[in-house]
Amino acid sequence: MSASSTERVPRLTWSTVSRLIRLPSQTGTWLLMLPTLWALVLSAKGIPPLRLLVIFMLGSFLMRSAGVILNDLADRSFDRHVTRTRQRPLASGELQPWHALAVLAVLLTLAALLVLELNVLTIMLSPVAILLAALYPFAKRVVHLPQAVLGIAFGWGTIMAWAASRGTIESAAWLTFAATVCWAMAYDTIYALQDMDDDRRVGVKSSALYFGSRTWLAVGTAGTMMLLLLGIGAGTVGIGGIAYGVLTAVGLFLAKQVNELRTPVSPARAFELFQQHAWIGTVILGGLLLGFLW
Repeated sequence: MSASSTERVPRLTWSTVSRLIRLPSQTGTWLLMLPTLWALVLSAKGIPPLRLLVIFMLGSFLMRSAGVILNDLADRSFDRHVTRTRQRPLASGELQPWHALAVLAVLLTLAALLVLELNVLTIMLSPVAILLAALYPFAKRVVHLPQAVLGIAFGWGTIMAWAASRGTIESAAWLTFAATVCWAMAYDTIYALQDMDDDRRVGVKSSALYFGSRTWLAVGTAGTMMLLLLGIGAGTVGIGGIAYGVLTAVGLFLAKQVNELRTPVSPARAFELFQQHAWIGTVILGGLLLGFLW
């Protein structure tokens, strides 16, 4: 056997596992984690307990990593035909499905150990998070707005965080959940602009394809709803006025993004606009904290 053929034998290495879980790019982890931090701040009416912060930050990394593995397992036949994804380890053949399942098992075991540190209600809610993560890749084959399914999956973390903090699920938790769904609709629709031609060719559905030339309007509506729902939820727990000033500033920045989307953007620019949402979520988190501390 030649050296070149030996190098092509699928095997687990740090490099392939790193790329499998998207370790070099953690925007997705931030987008999953930040709404859980919003929920922790709102439920604590200020700085949450360090223990909960650590658990949900680590849990966000583990569950996002598990989520992208589930996505790649389901989409590997599609990914081979999409320019942006054809070099992913499963699509390229660098890893076999059983390799990915082994890594997935480790990640879910670690996530389960974290959940066991929480109260009974949160433990009971946790299987739903895995179910939603598993459903999202298949939603792209069935529904025209799979970004909404992603938002529900990401938003479930806010429900778990609230339950972990308060031992119950109050109306503000559901408003934060709904805000997260709307936020995911906004940023993941922008993300989907990168793959419109390939998605249309291979038959994958997305909100960017569904809305077409009105994508800017869909993103603007989703962003507006996110800010309104989050503002109402924050108001129900007695947040201070400075938080609303921050949400207003975020709204102005989102309006700038929406205006740019009125004309076609390149895939590279779409990715830049998507990445900006990690900063948007961070600014919102800072505004919520200031709303209680100042």
